[in-house]
Amino acid sequence: MDYPRQLIDLPRMLFGVAFIALMSLACFWVVQPFILGFAWASMVVIATWPLLIRLQNLFWGRRSLAVLAMTILLLLLFVLPVSFLVSSLIDNSAPLLAWATQPNRLTLPTLHWLHDIPLVGHKLYSGWQAMISGGGSLLTSKVHPYIGQSATWLLAQVAQVGSFLIHCGLMILFSVLLYIRGERVGLAVRHFAIRLGAERGDASVLLAAQAIRAGALGVVLTAIVQAVLGGIGLAVAGIPFATILTIVMFILCIAQLGPLLVLIPAMIWLYWSGETTWGTLLLIWSCVVATLDNFLRPVFIRMGADLPILLVLCGVIGGLLAFGMIGLFIGPVVLAVSYRLCFAWVHEAPEPGEIHDPGKHLRDIP
Repeated sequence: MDYPRQLIDLPRMLFGVAFIALMSLACFWVVQPFILGFAWASMVVIATWPLLIRLQNLFWGRRSLAVLAMTILLLLLFVLPVSFLVSSLIDNSAPLLAWATQPNRLTLPTLHWLHDIPLVGHKLYSGWQAMISGGGSLLTSKVHPYIGQSATWLLAQVAQVGSFLIHCGLMILFSVLLYIRGERVGLAVRHFAIRLGAERGDASVLLAAQAIRAGALGVVLTAIVQAVLGGIGLAVAGIPFATILTIVMFILCIAQLGPLLVLIPAMIWLYWSGETTWGTLLLIWSCVVATLDNFLRPVFIRMGADLPILLVLCGVIGGLLAFGMIGLFIGPVVLAVSYRLCFAWVHEAPEPGEIHDPGKHLRDIP
């Protein structure tokens, strides 16, 4: 009895698929420690590739000199600041954790300046004093567990500093390799995309590269500039824990919430402490830092960085929870790429007025 050829080849097909799946799983298992570092390096290289080409033209067409300059720039922008910030955070974590875990240190201020508020100042001051004298301990006991949990979670994230620095080193290494052979790698990716989706696959790769550049430059770079300038203002004004507040500002700037959520309480603290001169100077500096986004953003919008705020916020929070500190860089960019690709795919559909009536051919039958 002759069986169809499809039935005869079915076991070979099944074993072939199982072998391919097994090899893919083994390859993923082997390269898993390097995936985050390579993904981060790919985003950095795609975002800074135009700068590499400009440096290469400036250095008489020498790619090696341009790669050396970009490597030094990456070390200055990522490794050294991150190492300094994390080390400072670890040094300051002991008093912060002690303050958060000991209820007797959580004292509420008296707020004598409430007397100066016209009409309602005396009433506000009396109510505040009644609350902190009668129910202050109760209020502290209610707030204390949440403060302790938040501080413990934050320090647990900082405890991953070794892994984060390893990823930084891998990012620098992979970035150097991609800078050297960027054209070949890009051509190989485009060929692979063409094999998967023909012209649409190639267009998706180009669109993904634009989205990566948009997310990296429009979100991360702007956040770095604002956070660094805001941190300089806090340090000069003498604000305690300026390094930790700089990290908080960086996270808030990536989430498109701005640095004022940190700078305004710092100004209030300076005025409250009687440092009116430094408070005024920090107020002026904060206005400059907060409005800097309005000057940088149009430049990045021309690169395609006009992304929804909710998308960026979800990328920051989800990336931080999923990948730790490195997720601050990867999360928004991954969602930006997915958003741009889905947006382009949806807009390939015809407009409602252009869709042909599916029952037209039935009505045309005599």
